[in-house]
Amino acid sequence: MTTRGRAGDKGRIYTGIGVSPGVVMGPAYVMAPESLAVSDVEISQAEIDSEIVKFEKALIETRRQIRRIQEGIGHRAGGSYDAAILDAHLMVLDDRSFIEDVLKQIRDHRRNAAYGVKTVAERYAEMLASLEDEYLRERVVDVRDVARRILRNLNGEKTASLADLIQKHIIVAQDLAPSETASLRKDMVIGFVTDLGSPTSHTAVLARSLEIPAVVGLHDLCLRVQSGDQILIDGNKGIVIHNPTDEQLEKYGKVAEARRDIERSLRSLKDLPAETRDGHRITLSANAESKEEIEAVIEHGAEGIGLFRSEYIFLTRNRMVEEDEQAEIYMQVATRLAPAPVIVRTLDIGGDKYFQDGSVAREANPFLGCRSIRLSLQNPDVFKKQLRAILRANVSGNVKVMYPMISNAVEVIKANQLLDEARRELLAEGVKFVPDIDVGVMIEIPGAALTADVIAEHVKFFSIGTNDLIQYTLAVDRGNERVAYLYEPTHPAIVRLIRHTVEAGHRKGLWVGVCGEMAGDPLMAPLLLGLGVDELSVAPLAVPLVKEMVRSIAIAEAREMASKALQSRSAVEVLTLCRKLAADAAPQIMKLI
Repeated sequence: MTTRGRAGDKGRIYTGIGVSPGVVMGPAYVMAPESLAVSDVEISQAEIDSEIVKFEKALIETRRQIRRIQEGIGHRAGGSYDAAILDAHLMVLDDRSFIEDVLKQIRDHRRNAAYGVKTVAERYAEMLASLEDEYLRERVVDVRDVARRILRNLNGEKTASLADLIQKHIIVAQDLAPSETASLRKDMVIGFVTDLGSPTSHTAVLARSLEIPAVVGLHDLCLRVQSGDQILIDGNKGIVIHNPTDEQLEKYGKVAEARRDIERSLRSLKDLPAETRDGHRITLSANAESKEEIEAVIEHGAEGIGLFRSEYIFLTRNRMVEEDEQAEIYMQVATRLAPAPVIVRTLDIGGDKYFQDGSVAREANPFLGCRSIRLSLQNPDVFKKQLRAILRANVSGNVKVMYPMISNAVEVIKANQLLDEARRELLAEGVKFVPDIDVGVMIEIPGAALTADVIAEHVKFFSIGTNDLIQYTLAVDRGNERVAYLYEPTHPAIVRLIRHTVEAGHRKGLWVGVCGEMAGDPLMAPLLLGLGVDELSVAPLAVPLVKEMVRSIAIAEAREMASKALQSRSAVEVLTLCRKLAADAAPQIMKLI
């Protein structure tokens, strides 16, 4: 975070990470961080039973509250993500070791229930924080969130709820958990500002799904702002202004109005193709994870779904999902969008996504372990059920299947064999569906990119997953702030791997898409087109911006710029080329990014 001005100055500027675009001003609603500080009270022998009863009642009430929250988010965009995290909270409540340790504090050490909960929760949090497994380290937040809720119930305190807002506010918090945001009134929340977070944090995902501005990574802003203070946030630039001056209001008022004008004009693009000035057309698709997002896909003018993240169907339920249930969901999505294509990515579990019930073992180095297609091939019965469900959904012939995390052609051959078995079984059973289905793979491992010509012999299309491709190629954890500066989408190695993959695919007659965050960045669109990419799959909210950028450039310009990028020596050189072309071709878009 950077700041300008003395403490307390009107118009002080804070800089964080812009994670959802837009400019908005309004009163702050500060959700101050709660500590686990409680009094350590030694109880008498006679008080032990009543203290245990208080603890058990608090557990029951906490469980009831979380269940109610889950019910409330089931049909909201992004709700599957929230529900999966709330399942982790329920796991803490049902953890017998956690419960027994608290009871031991009450019975054996004769401590009050609140102190027992605090002591055990902090011990668990410290233990998790010391582990190497990133996924388990992140569970510290779940343990503390549940402990705070139990403590509030022990003390009879009313849980603060965003549902209680009666006027529009910008939420300012240290961080926002699904349990805090699930009940918010969307018409009363106009922006988010948090001290913690990243572009992939819960707050960022929620803000984009609600299409409201958000800035994260502000370190200690919630301690500097009071509820009712006026704050202005610019989600494009990652700027927050505390009690803006008249000059700042005038400046940002003009900026906001200009952006609204541009955004209004972008709505007219909904039914227009993603076609360059000189007639080169690409497919512009959307990413989705639930059937509830389909209307947003249509509203923003996407040409189908280029990445349907099927794992969120499983994560929402925290279990393996039976074939009939999967088929129904895939069919609803495909039918609503027909004849536009729907590409279903098979189960991508592992890495940073796990079932909370422990049915998929956690590993010391999950991003390099048994995840995605590796896990599917080691569980052929489960994998075949999913393939059958995807095939059954192909009643209109617009469904395609895509395997994630492919390392080599052998994995594709094995997956295709199971797909063939599933197809033969369904035909023998008399199930009505279109048996011909295109198969593709995600290219997100450097080894797969370098041997794309071999893999291409077994599929119809490639989709380059730039998020993991960058992470694996540059050996950088994209969620680690200490090395985030090394996560460079425009690194020459990434540019060359994309070009290599595109050329290998085209030589074999395949179309090649990109479905990572890079695809949704308007600055990157000309570079990707110039490298020969045929399809971009982006968040629904990003579709109009990317489409406008595509329609503002000539393919000849993009190819010339890509040629220079392939000769560049640094990520900065490539980014400079991207910025120059974007600024020359679409200055109006540069105001929005």
